[in-house]
Amino acid sequence: MARSTMPKKERQQALNDILREDPFITDEELSEIFNVSIQTIRLDRLELGIPELRERIRSVAAENQNKLRTIDAKEVIGEIVDLELGVSGISILQTTEEMVFERTQIVRGHYIFAQAESLAIAVIDAKVALTGVANIKYKTPIFAGDKLVAKAQVIRTRGNKYFVWVFTKVRQQEAFRGKFILVSIGEDRRESQ
Repeated sequence: MARSTMPKKERQQALNDILREDPFITDEELSEIFNVSIQTIRLDRLELGIPELRERIRSVAAENQNKLRTIDAKEVIGEIVDLELGVSGISILQTTEEMVFERTQIVRGHYIFAQAESLAIAVIDAKVALTGVANIKYKTPIFAGDKLVAKAQVIRTRGNKYFVWVFTKVRQQEAFRGKFILVSIGEDRRESQ
């Protein structure tokens, strides 16, 4: 691997900025960005006091589990790393060999859908909700080991219906899109937007 020409202090500042923007980027991805070894990235993180990826995800996910209202944390597919009820949320799913079709090694669609649907349900501010309608599109194959980052946004609320869009990316590329209409049960919701 060619060595980076960026001075250490500059690289560490850039590393800090990148992780502030996307705390779920891997050491491997960072080593490619900076053209340095993975060990150099790990040493930089240690000097900056930035924990490893698993610990960053675990820490953020634990904070967001307490915010869940519609769904229990153990029912969510993936780890919710950002959640603002009634507005938006982000979840991360690390795919594994157990999730793929044996012959093609492509992740089965129901895992991708389940991550998106459980995030859409988690993000709405209701006691009980069901998926009424889902319009989905798979855009690129996903393989074992890929990290899926799903972002949900509540587009509008009308009565007891919540319109939630979820976009899932893999390797910085859109892989899945879901538009959900979720229906809350047993609550009267006021008209908004």
